[in-house]
Amino acid sequence: MDALQHTLRKSISFNGTGVHSGRPVELKVYPAEINSGIRLLRSDLGQTEPTPAFMDRVTDTRLATTISTDDDDASIATVEHLMAALFGLGIDNAVIAVNGSEVPIMDGSAAPFVRVLQQVGRRRQSSCRWMLKFHEVVRFDDDQGRTVRIEPYDGLRISYQIDYEHDQISRQYYDIDLTPRRFTKEIAGARTFCLLREVEFMRRNGLALGGSLDNAVVVDDQGVMNHGGLRYTDEFVRHKILDLIGDLALLGFPVLGRVVAEKSGHTQHFGLMQAVAAHPEAWTIVAYETQGENRVLRQLALSTRAVGGRVLPYLLPPSLVLALANSCSPASW
Repeated sequence: MDALQHTLRKSISFNGTGVHSGRPVELKVYPAEINSGIRLLRSDLGQTEPTPAFMDRVTDTRLATTISTDDDDASIATVEHLMAALFGLGIDNAVIAVNGSEVPIMDGSAAPFVRVLQQVGRRRQSSCRWMLKFHEVVRFDDDQGRTVRIEPYDGLRISYQIDYEHDQISRQYYDIDLTPRRFTKEIAGARTFCLLREVEFMRRNGLALGGSLDNAVVVDDQGVMNHGGLRYTDEFVRHKILDLIGDLALLGFPVLGRVVAEKSGHTQHFGLMQAVAAHPEAWTIVAYETQGENRVLRQLALSTRAVGGRVLPYLLPPSLVLALANSCSPASW
């Protein structure tokens, strides 16, 4: 992972459709200052103070991940693909402005976001990148056998297994040591998917009004309905990894650990983040520093009382935030 924080070099924009509302959506992403993180705002509602894209702002995980303001006056749904694109490419600070209630679904993957972000490039910033290094296992299990956990690991590795009672999907497994290159090549292009009967049910209930074969893989009893088929033979599990990356970005820190998920989804991913916040003894806040020709991890704070048992950087005591920022002098890198 990068030692220093990054933002994008210049602002970019996208136009698309909200997958559930079916309405046109314009999205803009702007560069942002160091230590500000990823923040979102509703430009159509005149919102001027961006909402931090952190786990305590999550208000819905049933069909996608939704972020809302403290007073719930403004919300933005389906943030996970864009969050995954930013995280996967190592962009730490940005402001996202949306003129509707959803991030546009684009083609159902993160690839359209990734292509444009790579075209404009990143700008390195003068502050170290804080990371969450796990030295104990943290896990979340539900009562239906769905589980997700983080284990100690030097890097970010994701191992994901799905098991659907449908012959065209069935059981799939994928394991990846995540880097920007591998994210772009192996994960970003995997599209969201659903069964045809699920689409019919959602539309009867006023959902998926913007969904089509242009922005989702749809499977019926005969197989994949999309012309051209799948982008990868195991596209289904790869997309679940994409969703996981976008959801975990809401922790506020990049993760150093191995994430193992079985039959999980947005709700279980959020459960894991809550478990992480509840077990500060399992992780430490670290950053890279240079020692001669080597780059080593340096502990910035113990994740116990010093951070109030919280993962989220903007909830740290102001004195600790200042101490962490001052410990990341550009001259050290």
